[in-house]
Amino acid sequence: MTRLPPVSRSELILGGQKSGKSRRAEALAQAWLAQPGDHQALLIATAQASDDEMRQRIARHQADRLLRVPAMRLLEEPLHLAEAISRHSHPNTLIVVDCLTLWLTNWLMPATAALLPTATATPRKFMENQPLAPVPVAQLAMILKAIENAPGPLVLVGNEIGLGVIPLGPEVRAFVDALGLLNQDVARTCQRVTLMAAGLPLTLKDLA
Repeated sequence: MTRLPPVSRSELILGGQKSGKSRRAEALAQAWLAQPGDHQALLIATAQASDDEMRQRIARHQADRLLRVPAMRLLEEPLHLAEAISRHSHPNTLIVVDCLTLWLTNWLMPATAALLPTATATPRKFMENQPLAPVPVAQLAMILKAIENAPGPLVLVGNEIGLGVIPLGPEVRAFVDALGLLNQDVARTCQRVTLMAAGLPLTLKDLA
């Protein structure tokens, strides 16, 4: 891990799978906790264990995180991210959101009935040839406002998945488009934007 910059008021960390984005967010939290005074860190996790592989992945991430940043608390919130940020943000608390991509997935392509906005809706599988659920425009606006108004530092993790080949299927292409627009909106709002590749950071924006 390269030398870390001072914690920004808000930072978006983007990258591909296993690019080092979550590890960098944890390192920022660890550096925050190591400062003198009453510093706290909270992870808001958006992942949901919808199958055995995902349950194993989540358990592995939790075990690794406990080793690296044992003092960071955990809050699971798959949908109402803005409310969670507003409720828990404090000047002495660094919040890590991991990740925005799964949050968007939970809204657009919910895997379980428990994640659906209405009790009458029917869950669908990822690759069924059906249109995406409506983009949560109000939720997006609330997240951007929560980032701007948070009294404590925020580190938001998201995937950059638009650099490869154009995916097959209208539903997948629509999701890639929605995620790209979400990343743009959050990047405009955050003071710092970092792109991770092969464990190395590239600073795209830094107003801190």
